[in-house]
Amino acid sequence: MQLNFLYHLGKYIKLMGQMFARPEKFSMYYKETMRQMVDIGVGSLIIVCLISVFIGAVAAVQFAYQLEQSFIPSYYIGYIVRDMTIIELAPTITCLVLAGKVGSNMAAEIGGMRQKEHIDAMEIMGVNTAGYLILPKIIAALLVIPLLVAISAFVSIIGGYLSSVPTGMLTSDDYILGLRSFFVPYNVFMMFVKAFVFAFILTSVSCYQGYYVTGGSIELGKASTQAVVYSDTLILLADYIITLMLT
Repeated sequence: MQLNFLYHLGKYIKLMGQMFARPEKFSMYYKETMRQMVDIGVGSLIIVCLISVFIGAVAAVQFAYQLEQSFIPSYYIGYIVRDMTIIELAPTITCLVLAGKVGSNMAAEIGGMRQKEHIDAMEIMGVNTAGYLILPKIIAALLVIPLLVAISAFVSIIGGYLSSVPTGMLTSDDYILGLRSFFVPYNVFMMFVKAFVFAFILTSVSCYQGYYVTGGSIELGKASTQAVVYSDTLILLADYIITLMLT
């Protein structure tokens, strides 16, 4: 098992090295990057916002329940929802969802091209397939996913407001007071660090799984599943490491 891990780690590092080679034609890379930004960003916006609303709403309700019999002021609900959303929930949950949606799609797209021998044909023509197929996806993810995470944090805070203020758990002034209390800008920096790292992990791992797929449709399905499983596992591991390093 250890040798198998080292084997795949070496292939992954080698693929990343090939990917960063000098592009043959920058205009082709630019068009592909723009297409990937639209697919990742616009295509994932609705599901990210939907999940984020309920993340904030559930967090607000749960903390209101926990603080109900305590002497802690009610405006702490807004404070807790804000910090938990920014530090942990927005980057982690958003990227776990995107690993399932975007990552599996990338693995299936590249894996399908491998099975149909499109990649082999491009390599015969002298195209750096690792760079052309993977690099635009990674660049697009690094640009778009942090924006999705920021939107997720904002929408989650709105979700917390909608679940607590109209239901009478606390007043609008208390919730806004909590949002403004004890704000630490460093937490936003931590959120974007996590977003960048998670974006690279979910994109590169998924592309690796699709790039080296062999066999037929069953193997392609397994590669898509492995892309999600490995990406989610590495995202959670990276989340723990980043939290230890930055806090």
